[in-house]
Amino acid sequence: MAITSTTTAAAAPANGKGYLFPLILVTSLFLLWGLAYGLLDVLNKHFQEALNVTKARSTLLQAAYFGAYFLIALPAGIFMSKYGYKKGIILGLLLYATGAFLFYPSAQLMSFNFFLLAVFILASGLTCLETAANPYVTVLGKPETSEFRLNLSQCFNGVGSFIGPIIAANVFFNESGSGSGNLDSVRMVYIIIAIVVLFVAFLFWRTYLPEIKESEMVSSKVQDTKPLFQHSHFVYGVIAQFFYVAAQVGIAALFINYCTEAKHEIDNAKASYLLSISLLLFTVGRFVGTALMRKIAPNTLLMIFALINILLCAVVVFGNGWLSVYALMTVFFFESIMFPTIFALGVKDLGHHTKKGSSFQIMSIVGGALMPYFMGLLSEKATAQAYIIPLFCFIVVAWYGWKGYKIKTGAVRS
Repeated sequence: MAITSTTTAAAAPANGKGYLFPLILVTSLFLLWGLAYGLLDVLNKHFQEALNVTKARSTLLQAAYFGAYFLIALPAGIFMSKYGYKKGIILGLLLYATGAFLFYPSAQLMSFNFFLLAVFILASGLTCLETAANPYVTVLGKPETSEFRLNLSQCFNGVGSFIGPIIAANVFFNESGSGSGNLDSVRMVYIIIAIVVLFVAFLFWRTYLPEIKESEMVSSKVQDTKPLFQHSHFVYGVIAQFFYVAAQVGIAALFINYCTEAKHEIDNAKASYLLSISLLLFTVGRFVGTALMRKIAPNTLLMIFALINILLCAVVVFGNGWLSVYALMTVFFFESIMFPTIFALGVKDLGHHTKKGSSFQIMSIVGGALMPYFMGLLSEKATAQAYIIPLFCFIVVAWYGWKGYKIKTGAVRS
């Protein structure tokens, strides 16, 4: 039976309905960092032309973005263990806004290195948000439905990711604009984002959020006695998350390059729209996958989706023309549930280790900083061959859904 947390007099009643508004407010954060990610993959191609950087060097944007997750996640977890989820979220929003504002001087200087710094600071804020929001959603209700809740919230991350490339296609690659070498549009978009993020930070500052005691949020009457790294499902979850994010980021980072090489009639703007459609498929996949989890065990669905993506990646590597482009777009649909499902399975029943476990899960996102660079190197001759790397990454994810997720109880039952 689930044991509901009773942290303060204002905490939720046993039926969990008191958690509804905090859940809605925290879910809005998923939209914000989805938007940031959706814009990032279009910036790769834009900067290749506007700042005259190579494909491999442009993937340093992903290195800066996801490298921040590796470096900042553990300090963020420590900060939240001491000060709580709310202050961690506000800190994340302030860093997000700061990084977005720094796009202005970066565009003025036409400096790729300055953009990397801005992206790193922005992503440091996102790291705080993800370190807080992902575990917070899993404990805002019954432990038995934590995977469902996190997938539902992550649906709005997909919505933000879908909106990002649409904005970019209409603004960054606007044919009526002043040309691909002009970064005024980039500067404008990120200033607007910074203002919106500051407004959201103000809302969080003015809103009460219940603080949850994770040690009371376990799905069975178990007294946790094991150190964090003796929870094998957590350790394997960190590994699976590393390879999943490596696949997801690499696939999206070179998406526009792949499409423009596969079909000559696809230009940058059209490829950006195709990326947006792919992220719409990703969003639809989140909703469909979340619904399927009411009937299919989350780990089983994770394994099935990963196996399908292995086959689709093979088509991307060895195929050609529209068939391979459609296969690449379909990969996004079956990626949809992977991050939140691996996350929820990995932190399940960690008790008082939940915040620290969440930090390590977020640190594993560093896979997204490393793999795209190697994909960029492989893609210098032909982008298609780089997609062999995501294929192998999905093999690891499929194994986690098959075997790695299992919780091995070594605790003392009460």
